[in-house]
Amino acid sequence: MTRREALRNLGMLAGAFAFSSNVLACANAQSKQSADKTTPAPVGALAAIPAVPVATLSNGVKLPRLGLGTFLQPDNDVCKASCLAALKAGYRHIDTAHAYQDEEGVGRAIKESGIPREEICLVSKLWVSDYGANGKTLKAIDEMLGRLQTDYVDVLYVHQPVGEVVAAWKEMEQAYKQGKVKALGISNFDYPDPECDAIFDEIVKNSEIKPHIMQVECHPYAQRLDVKAKIAPYNMQLECWYPLGGKWSNGLILKNETINKIAAARGKSAAQIILRWHMQEGHSAIPGSTNPAHIEENINIFDFELTADEMAQIRALNKEQRLYNATYQQTKGFANGPSM
Repeated sequence: MTRREALRNLGMLAGAFAFSSNVLACANAQSKQSADKTTPAPVGALAAIPAVPVATLSNGVKLPRLGLGTFLQPDNDVCKASCLAALKAGYRHIDTAHAYQDEEGVGRAIKESGIPREEICLVSKLWVSDYGANGKTLKAIDEMLGRLQTDYVDVLYVHQPVGEVVAAWKEMEQAYKQGKVKALGISNFDYPDPECDAIFDEIVKNSEIKPHIMQVECHPYAQRLDVKAKIAPYNMQLECWYPLGGKWSNGLILKNETINKIAAARGKSAAQIILRWHMQEGHSAIPGSTNPAHIEENINIFDFELTADEMAQIRALNKEQRLYNATYQQTKGFANGPSM
């Protein structure tokens, strides 16, 4: 089973559970969010860049809070075209991963865009087969940089809390000190499982370099108040995948009556309303698309603000209803399966 197949299997499993009634208890307090700043002025001959808010991570690294996710891009050529469309539209944050098998397309797009590398926040993730000691993870990082055609990534995640995560983290710390990685993150460390909790505690409490950011599923139906409360003491930024609900939800959240009423009143799409909600909540969000029109639509959300009442209406939709519901044990089975 390849990395891409493993990720697709996880996604298909998510779709099978998309309409489950698993509802978690909601916390009452929102975690404090970092102050927003705006992106630099336009580069070269590109059109005016929207004023995307920027999170300052705990180590000072700047992260534009709206980015392009590249999960399920069909191949490197399509991925390159998607990234070029995003960069032209004003995106300066691209999220990829070894498991997506599209890092080469991302790297080619950045090279061909003509935009200075330092103006783009490039994010990637190590797959489970990359984890290990004695230089294994360091070698995987160098190979990743080669695929991306760059000397460094701005954020590097461990993709799943499975396998030799702690050993990988120690070598990621070395890469951080070498300047090959500007910030470190953890992805999908939110399974309600004691083993996952133990790995989370080991990394956030005992590592020399603490995680600067955590990436999890988050959208209006699963606002992850428990996760926000969990990471708040460690000053981690929250980054959201499936910010619009994800491919296998069949547009569940995009069809929501409350969101569509707000969208109609504002002359915006449902996707724009949801992404604007994410921005005003202080989240980082990485919607994915191969459609240039959708890519441009998703970033054109900075010419309006939701009112306090509109924000409250969307917050009231929270059911902590995950659209991805694979268990930790199921994930371990996929992630640790044979790879080609």
